[in-house]
Amino acid sequence: MSRHVAIVTDSTAYLPRQTMERHGITTVPLTVVLGDQALEEGTEISARSLALALQKRHSVTTSRPSPEVFAAAYRAAADAGATGIVSLHLSAEISGTYDAARLAAKDAPVPVRVVDTGMVAMALGFCALAAVEVAESGGGPDEAVAAAEKRAAGTSAFFYVDTLDYLRRGGRIGAAQALLGSALAVKPLLQLDAGRIELLEKVRTASKAIARLEEIVVERAGAGAVDIAVHHLAASDRADRLAERLRERVPGLGDLHVSEVGAVIGAHTGPGLLGAVVSAR
Repeated sequence: MSRHVAIVTDSTAYLPRQTMERHGITTVPLTVVLGDQALEEGTEISARSLALALQKRHSVTTSRPSPEVFAAAYRAAADAGATGIVSLHLSAEISGTYDAARLAAKDAPVPVRVVDTGMVAMALGFCALAAVEVAESGGGPDEAVAAAEKRAAGTSAFFYVDTLDYLRRGGRIGAAQALLGSALAVKPLLQLDAGRIELLEKVRTASKAIARLEEIVVERAGAGAVDIAVHHLAASDRADRLAERLRERVPGLGDLHVSEVGAVIGAHTGPGLLGAVVSAR
């Protein structure tokens, strides 16, 4: 590694593999537990396999990386020449990943700045890209952290799910909210708020909910310079249509990423997920 500051994130950032390789970003995988199998996200279980398991109502849970896995990543970065590490992770309100990273950082061979971005999916990915841009230009750990935190402050994430049941099962949304949605037969729109997944609006049909998601993203983007990511799980047609509409409607659009979420986020949202991340440049 040619630069002195290494950037580490976790597998829920959902950065394209070629992007991670080009910028030398290290990704620590979370784990999906399918039945009695513990599988690493991104290498041992695909989103499609996860979606099929959920559709068959198989038992699926997730778990954070162990501190030992983070410790190995930090040692490898130091061995490659890093004199400092910035470790950026999904919201501590959603996962214990941040805590595991902090434990490992205490005994790392070089200083490690561990950051709870309060984000997830490409909302986290955009933070990692902001940090690596600073690192590649010669900035230090403090500057890289500041860039990531600034990007997080200007980033919003919105999600449509077919049902709140998966979020309820995983403890990511309250049972009362989930039951309310089921009782009223509504389609929920969610947002990431202060690191938590919160119910934003309830819409009567899937088509109206997706149309409303588009409007929310366009409103949030405004006329400024933004990057956008569109995520889905087993809903590629929906994602492609939304991306095309956003290309037409967002005047300051820079990068537009369209990707299927990984197994960890998919386990908590279920098939049919459609999400959009708006990040000010």
